[in-house]
Amino acid sequence: MKAIHFGAGNIGRGFVGLLLHDAGYEVVFADVNAPLIEALQAAPSYTVHEAGEEPRRRVVDNFRAINSATSEAELIEEIATADAVTTAVGPTVLRFVAPVIAAGLARRDAGRAPLAVMACENAINATDLLAEQVWAAVPLDDRATLAGRVAFANTAVDRIVPGQAADAGIDVTVEAFYEWVIESPAFGDTPPVIPGATFVENLAPYIERKLFTVNTGHATVAYLGAVAGVSKLSDALAVPAVADGARRVLEETSALLVAKHGLDEATQRAYREKILGRFRNPSLPDTVERVGRQPLRKLSRHERFIGPAAEIAEMGVRPVALLEAIAAALRFDVADDEQSIDLQRMLTSDSAESIVETVCGLDASHPLYADVLDVVRAAQV
Repeated sequence: MKAIHFGAGNIGRGFVGLLLHDAGYEVVFADVNAPLIEALQAAPSYTVHEAGEEPRRRVVDNFRAINSATSEAELIEEIATADAVTTAVGPTVLRFVAPVIAAGLARRDAGRAPLAVMACENAINATDLLAEQVWAAVPLDDRATLAGRVAFANTAVDRIVPGQAADAGIDVTVEAFYEWVIESPAFGDTPPVIPGATFVENLAPYIERKLFTVNTGHATVAYLGAVAGVSKLSDALAVPAVADGARRVLEETSALLVAKHGLDEATQRAYREKILGRFRNPSLPDTVERVGRQPLRKLSRHERFIGPAAEIAEMGVRPVALLEAIAAALRFDVADDEQSIDLQRMLTSDSAESIVETVCGLDASHPLYADVLDVVRAAQV
């Protein structure tokens, strides 16, 4: 079996690539980072270090690497004969990956099993977005023919991969915990062979449970930790105000998830406590500055703060703790993060109404609008 993985970064090597390797695939990494690709091409293996109470080392071999910027024709041929394609490039980069996948499908033998395509991104239904962009790159007359050559499946992925040591090379340090949930209906009776993944009929609860617990919680600890003057993420939860704020945020999102998806309340409570325990892992050298980066994206309409807060407000409940986390996010000021710089400029030069509408995606008719407007105005004082 062969899998093409777009994105040879830390998540690609330390999570998706590792699980594909363990499942028996030859993994072909594709990336535009020339030094990284050259390092992978020169190495027979790399090591994934799982940090935790029982640390262990996982050796990954049987992989190749292709520079997708300079060797596109070679990559297209690899896709044409692959069994699976995965991505970990970021949702905004999927549009650059899509035409190459489309070209690979056009070169694919019609007699081969459908190519399993799964976008492993921190976004809701990222594979749907990728599929839309793939079909946009296929001539209209060819779409019906190529439709039988591919199966697109959404996924929910969860593994903390912190910033890496400067001398780590291509080795990666990750947390021991991981979760890769894949929707099964797209594959019929023949899902891909990935023992480390979980296949489910309905992915929506898993996507939102992860986004509104792990991602919301992670960013909350980062922003509250930054306000408290803490740098190391695991140290932030030792600050009572940060721990209390994070717990109350996850209580609000948990109540939403239980009401919306019918999740078991006790199970969700245990899940969020496990998540908070993961953030406390001192073996993960993560910082609030890294986790909090890109605050404009994290404050957007369907992301980890405004997304759940808006739904809670639509239920007639005021999301108090989430509003406090949003206030902390607005104070995030890190000199080497472009979005942080842009956010602080906007708070100085733009109206609060404009920020709520353009950054948070809320119009004046939404029940959350007035509360977020007050939070933004307070940040401008």
